[in-house]
Amino acid sequence: MNIRNFENEGRKFVANMGNFHVLEYMQDASVSPANATTEYFMSKMGVHRRQLAIELDGNNSAIIQAGAMQWMAGNVQATSGVKGVGDLFGKMVKGAVTKESAVKPEYVGNGWLVLEPTYKYIILVDVASWGPGITIEDGMFYACSGTVKNSVVSRKNLSSAALGGEGLFNLSLSGNGIAALESNVPYAELIEVELNNDTLKIDGNLAVCWSSNLDFTVERSTKTLLGSAVSGEGLVNVYRGTGKVLMSPVAPTGSLYAATNTLAAKAAAITSNTFGK
Repeated sequence: MNIRNFENEGRKFVANMGNFHVLEYMQDASVSPANATTEYFMSKMGVHRRQLAIELDGNNSAIIQAGAMQWMAGNVQATSGVKGVGDLFGKMVKGAVTKESAVKPEYVGNGWLVLEPTYKYIILVDVASWGPGITIEDGMFYACSGTVKNSVVSRKNLSSAALGGEGLFNLSLSGNGIAALESNVPYAELIEVELNNDTLKIDGNLAVCWSSNLDFTVERSTKTLLGSAVSGEGLVNVYRGTGKVLMSPVAPTGSLYAATNTLAAKAAAITSNTFGK
């Protein structure tokens, strides 16, 4: 099978790791006159569509987020990834506590698997390089190799996590293989903090992912409630031990599409002021 025009002047592969490839649309030509202005300003701000393309050779498989598949070419089949009633129940429990889809389909065979476009950044991670595993923030899982195992990890002090408005459980990936994560922030802007029997405290959910062997808790910023009130800080996320934390320098915007809509409104206002007179 030959696939032509995968890359061209408007789109190209910007990241590759193993059989995982990130295709980025440098210039989106599939626009109409109604949204051309919006697309123009989006491209100037670096808001591009990206797709994950996975190459299967018959000896590997890929697990993806439910509903993420756009097209597949070759002898590629989808399986549910469920190995029985007990496994289904366990996956449903994991999905309920991690805010991820309960069942993630697994694709096997020989050919190409291409996922739906996203305006978020796609970060490729070598899971084995994180030692015992990597724990990710809610909603960031996009795809992974079939050899990667997933489990649920909880925070040590669940009561403080609830008070801090943070999730109680997170998805942890371990083993050998590649994981693709959806991020609101590009990898170039992420800060990597390597801990050696040390402590990292973060105000808010700025951590994108972290080593699964780190002790993860939510605590007061100071030892006393009075101290926290005086300092103006409340509860913070605390990571202790030896491992790595990948941290965003800015707080998540909540929804990238909300930001896109705001940009669209600004573009429409500029168009009205320019051509409406």
